[in-house]
Order: sequence, then structure tokens, then C-alpha cells
Amino acid sequence: MSLTPEIKFMSRTLLTGRHLTMSFAHDRTFELWSSFMPLRKNITNAVGNDLFSVQVFPDGYFDSFDPSCQFEKWAAVEVSDHKAVPDGMETLAIPEGLYAVFIHKGPASEGPRTFGYIFQTWLPASGYKADERPHFEILGEKYRNNDPSSEEEVWIPIRPAN
Repeated sequence: MSLTPEIKFMSRTLLTGRHLTMSFAHDRTFELWSSFMPLRKNITNAVGNDLFSVQVFPDGYFDSFDPSCQFEKWAAVEVSDHKAVPDGMETLAIPEGLYAVFIHKGPASEGPRTFGYIFQTWLPASGYKADERPHFEILGEKYRNNDPSSEEEVWIPIRPAN
């Protein structure tokens, strides 16, 4: 597998959406998105049509990976501000920083292969280490939920390893 990332700086980004606490062993992603999508139309200050799938991991989460450790997962959209938050929604600000941006091609069920490559092959050889900021995927125009031709951007927060 050859996934070469683009290294990008992202400015502080404001999101509105919903979140649930889950783990990789107890995945509640379907429940999260099922609760978010019917309410999405109530967000009046969205910036663009992209959807954000965000993981907020506790500090040190990947130091000794345990699939049963919990984290927050968000289903959200970018917004211009946090002034108009619809009922049932919450806000999240992703701090600015450097990201390695990969393109995952294929259904979500093949995601573990992509993430395995990123964390086990690319990251150790890259000169970077994962930063303690939210990780996220942008589900844009080419995203086709569980379709083999689907594409999504995988944003991994990074900082220089030294």
C-alpha cells in the first residue's frame, strides 16, 4: 500500500454537531450519525457541505493502544461561528496545527487497513509524531458511505518528532 500524505496547516476550525463516548471495541458510530443527520438541516451557519467525523482522544491514548479505551467521536459540520447552536447540538473548536492528510479510498470497513498503515508504517518513518489534537475525516463530495469507490480525507495531527 502506498499512501503518501499531503502535509497541511489548518487554521482553528469551528464545528457544530453531536458526540458520543465510545471505544474501538464498542463502536457507536452508526448510532452517532443516525442521531446527527436528521438534525443537520437545523444548522443555519454551515460553511460548505462537508461532514466531519472527529475523534477526540485523551492525552497519551496511543502510547499503549487499548481498543477498549474510550474517546469522544463527533458527527459535525464546519460553521462560521458558535452563536446559533440548534437544540440537541454542541460545539467543538479544533485548534490550529499541522496535519498529515491521507486519502482513504474504499468503504469504511477497509478503514482499519488505512489507519494501520498510517500509524504502523508511515508515522514511525516520517520524522513526525502524532499530536494531542483531534483526529478527523472529512466526508466530502467523493464520499459514498460503504461504496468501494468512496473517498474521504483522513487528517492526522502531527508535530516534528524531535
